[in-house]
Amino acid sequence: MKNMSTKKELSVRVKKKEVVEAAAPPIPQHWVPQSNLDLLLPPVTFGVFFCYQKTPKLTFGAICSDLKAALAETLVSYYALAGEVVMKNAGGEAEIVCNNRGVEFAEALADVELSEVNLYNPDESIEKKLVPNVKHGGVLAIQVTQLKCGGVVVGCSFDHRVADAYSANMFLVSWSEVAQAKPLSQLPCFRRSFLFPRRHGHYDLSVDAMYTLISSLPPPLPAAEPKPLQTDEQSVISRIYYIESDEIIRIQSLANSQKGSAKHHRITKLQAFSAFLWKTIAAGMCKDNSFKNFRLGVVVDGRTRLSGGDEKQAEQLKGYFGNVLSIPFGDRKIEDLQEKPLSWVANAVREFLEEALTREHFLGLIDWVESHRPEPALAKIYASGDGPAAVVSSGQQFPVRKIDFGWGKPIFGSYHFHWGGEAGYVMPMPSPKGNGDWIVYMHLQKWQVELIEAHASHVFKPMTSEYLDFN
Repeated sequence: MKNMSTKKELSVRVKKKEVVEAAAPPIPQHWVPQSNLDLLLPPVTFGVFFCYQKTPKLTFGAICSDLKAALAETLVSYYALAGEVVMKNAGGEAEIVCNNRGVEFAEALADVELSEVNLYNPDESIEKKLVPNVKHGGVLAIQVTQLKCGGVVVGCSFDHRVADAYSANMFLVSWSEVAQAKPLSQLPCFRRSFLFPRRHGHYDLSVDAMYTLISSLPPPLPAAEPKPLQTDEQSVISRIYYIESDEIIRIQSLANSQKGSAKHHRITKLQAFSAFLWKTIAAGMCKDNSFKNFRLGVVVDGRTRLSGGDEKQAEQLKGYFGNVLSIPFGDRKIEDLQEKPLSWVANAVREFLEEALTREHFLGLIDWVESHRPEPALAKIYASGDGPAAVVSSGQQFPVRKIDFGWGKPIFGSYHFHWGGEAGYVMPMPSPKGNGDWIVYMHLQKWQVELIEAHASHVFKPMTSEYLDFN
């Protein structure tokens, strides 16, 4: 299949739902509080899905049975995922009740073959079809779907207040290890004391520039009043692209060609990609539009930073389950992003990232939240009204090749974050081929997607079945 117009509309029928509980709850019912970093997340969910070819060894019924048995065993260690999120006070703070409520597990049938699934447009093929909704109060939902060709799609949704992508990856690897009767390579840790505020808390003013109280945001515009940049193209859509490794290397090389720079810093692949995305979208924007600036943020994981070089603590934080994220961002003039070379834009990315790559930044962020509790807060880049914005979250640790439940590695996998906010969200992940190519999930304004496809179609190839590694 090379012509995307030949794609069939995907119809999915759920034929069975049940709740899978932990096989043996290790401790009595208890509560796990949200850490100060968890409190920065709104009540949104994110999804992930994996596509597998037909296996002649197992029936679909046997596959579901094996997955449920492995899930029940895995939930013994990941007991918070079988719990329930409840509000503990009027201030709006939540906590997890570890009551072994269980995980909803759905079995479904789809009337298309794997090669016919429109991976390029996950709004059409994945959203509410192959990735399930988390029930109210639940933490995790799973759906296993059999395709017409006998292939299988395993889709999961997580409550983001409980888990970040790192935590989800850890669970998925553990689930697949249990399914293959292997010992867990990493045990989860729910000790919130790692993220306790300091007794005499303090934080740098840079944290104030990155985060804001929700109460300080301007009220939303009335429904009848058009927003700046509002056009018939103003809608948020999701797309998945394929980027070949040669293009990633080329972009990184351009980002590192810093002619005339007195100080040279090596630009990473993620920094170069983020700069390229920032510049590409800006390149097509009119200079006389309502906004003069364009913001870009990059998600930073704080686990390695918080250890401060302590090997024992680093090992413990490696298994920490929860949110350990910060989102530094840069705000640059659209005109500069258009006219300056990619190396200048890449340096801008590196500079704003440096503010969040230290232990002190994350300790300060924890203290900042503590000083404002119980008022809810969020990353400032997600605040609407300040012009166009996008966030890049590195999925380079996405363990797609490890999610083998005993019938083979997936031939495709991706996160799916249909979160509904106005700030865009982009996640580059490794291709299951393991050859250095990337899969890139995007959730952006429609006009931004159109600019990317108009100006960088040689880099961002629509994800089609020709990129799948069918055996």
